[in-house]
Amino acid sequence: MITDPICKAHVTEESNYVTDYGGKTYYFCSAECKNKFDQMEKSVIRLKRNIGERERISFGKLKKEIINLGICTLCGACVSSCESIAFAGNQPKLIDKCTACGVCYNQCPRTVTREEDLVGKLRFGYAARSSIPGFKGQDGGVVTALLAYGLEEGLLDCAIVTRKSEDDPWKAEPFIATTVDELLESSGSIYSHSMTMEPLMSAIKQGMRSIAFVGPSCNIDAVHKMQTSPYGFLHLFLRAKVLKFGLFCMDSFEHEGIREFVGTHGMDLSDIDSMKIRKGVFEFGMADGIKSYDLSELDQYRSTSCKFCTDMAAENSDISFGGVGTPQGYSTVLARSSIG
Repeated sequence: MITDPICKAHVTEESNYVTDYGGKTYYFCSAECKNKFDQMEKSVIRLKRNIGERERISFGKLKKEIINLGICTLCGACVSSCESIAFAGNQPKLIDKCTACGVCYNQCPRTVTREEDLVGKLRFGYAARSSIPGFKGQDGGVVTALLAYGLEEGLLDCAIVTRKSEDDPWKAEPFIATTVDELLESSGSIYSHSMTMEPLMSAIKQGMRSIAFVGPSCNIDAVHKMQTSPYGFLHLFLRAKVLKFGLFCMDSFEHEGIREFVGTHGMDLSDIDSMKIRKGVFEFGMADGIKSYDLSELDQYRSTSCKFCTDMAAENSDISFGGVGTPQGYSTVLARSSIG
């Protein structure tokens, strides 16, 4: 039985309305449906030509970056937009010649094809660093400086931040900072998960109403959902204003995994002064210098959730901070919301 691709009505091969496209014959119930199909295919041809003039992208790129890595959502966007692609073995497969028009790649929800897909929407971007003596953060010390300013000027009641545990070196310990001295305890990055939601709720229960919350995209998304979802918990505390400070994040590791890695390489966590990921390298800063290792060496210790993260730049924050895109010693600062 033959189906009209436009209205889905059943038709026969005796229909007077026929179109050949992509080596296949299509039958329609009326001239109106045939015209709609013809116009749609003309638009697809124009789109392919337009994309092709800018960049040649083959199905192979989609296969390498999305399908082979197992992150294809099986939505069918590539299959529906190209007659040379079909589902085979529960994944998209090229069944005919690829013209490298790029349509399949540009329709895929998992590919990054626009600048805003990389960093999200923003209002202003800055390269900044703190001018306050003694404020030494991971890059430009901007997060610490802004939080200190907010506390000293009475704009903030507290800040939810993370410091290193005194009892277990480099173990993430979230806490409520209400003074500049406490803020300084939280400077620098810790590459493991920090359970910051509990101190946030504790601060609200203590009556704090203007709160800065610092965390990577996963923690920021939790606060964002609590603020915006119909079932969001923060709806119960409408008087509490939470300013979200998002940290660029590309990897997080199990604390015990980092301890094991450090130990097998002749180091001790208590002797490490700083940690930093830069250009695919994990750097451990120590008194006698920096020891560097290829990031892939820590793959087995990476948090499983990081394997599926698509938000490096904390897109749901009010302000995002990171060391990517600016000179060493500076922070990239992306103001995203009006309050940010």
